Amino acid sequence: MSEGVLPSQRIRALAARGAIAAEPAILADQVQPASLDLRLGATAYRVRASFLAGAGRSVRERLSEFEMHRIDLSGGAVLEKGAVYVVELMERLALPPDIAAVANAKSSTGRLDLLTRTITDGGTEFDRIAPGYAGPLHAEICPRSFSVLVRPGMRLNQIRFRRGQSLLGDDELGARHAREPLVDGPAHIDQGLGFSVDLSPRAGGLIGYRAKPHAGVIDLGRIGHYTPRDFWEPLRAEEGRLILDPGAFYILVSREAVHIPPDLAAEMAPYLAMVGEFRVHYAGFFDPGFGHAPAGGEGARGVLEVRCHEAPFVLEHGQIVGRLVYERMSEVPDQLYGAGIASNYQGQGLKLSKHFRDG
Repeated sequence: MSEGVLPSQRIRALAARGAIAAEPAILADQVQPASLDLRLGATAYRVRASFLAGAGRSVRERLSEFEMHRIDLSGGAVLEKGAVYVVELMERLALPPDIAAVANAKSSTGRLDLLTRTITDGGTEFDRIAPGYAGPLHAEICPRSFSVLVRPGMRLNQIRFRRGQSLLGDDELGARHAREPLVDGPAHIDQGLGFSVDLSPRAGGLIGYRAKPHAGVIDLGRIGHYTPRDFWEPLRAEEGRLILDPGAFYILVSREAVHIPPDLAAEMAPYLAMVGEFRVHYAGFFDPGFGHAPAGGEGARGVLEVRCHEAPFVLEHGQIVGRLVYERMSEVPDQLYGAGIASNYQGQGLKLSKHFRDG
């Protein structure tokens, strides 16, 4: 097997030989073109603080130190805004020694400002899983803007497997863009493919959304159910700039339309902290086929999940705010994003999570 990100058919093969196991068994629709959706188990632990297990220690051992109380999710339960929870996932790993993994929040999770990170036994980093790891997986969940109602089996994060290192360097990225455009316009290449924020007016002048501070509970099982105005304040264009408020959460969109060819995967990475007092993403995986014309896309904008930090900050139209890091697939997936599978954001522009009605 070549080096690179493992495609859908290889993920299924890992599951078939027990390197990925689950109770209940993994469902076919959990397997995405270059990742596997992870499912919440039946019990949430309310904890005093976020933590990592640390070398030589298990998550369960650390829970005994930080647990405040347990919540049975089987009938549905609310995870409160501002609190921290740990939930054991249904999936567990027994990875081969040459396979590592990285986890990330799913797109809909990030668009709700729902900070979700994966922790492992012996782990010293969030979302990074060492080659050969064998053991359970846990999700740390911290709702930031909205309280959410969850149940066992819900999928808040996802995991990507890779063999070796397969990042495209800047020279290779530039050559690939010249052959097959990766964005619809000039490519700003510097340790990845830079993308900028679109603050130009659309119909009605809408440029984005800001989360309302005192909204109700969102049931994550309700799709296309909620009225946006009950949870979001629409933002209108003001001379191509937006002043970000400290502590506020925004949904904005990239100026560039992004293209992920079938033999590549990408991950959104934050831009240098020195360019401003804000963070740009929670959900960072872009699957092969995203924005790819044969898979139903003609380029797709990247939705930006933006949180301002300590001081108000002026964001300008066209300002570079993040970058896409591309890497090779070990082989082309047997399914592509948007091609015959339930892909919620193919061809997207400015778009809230799937839980909200359009318009």
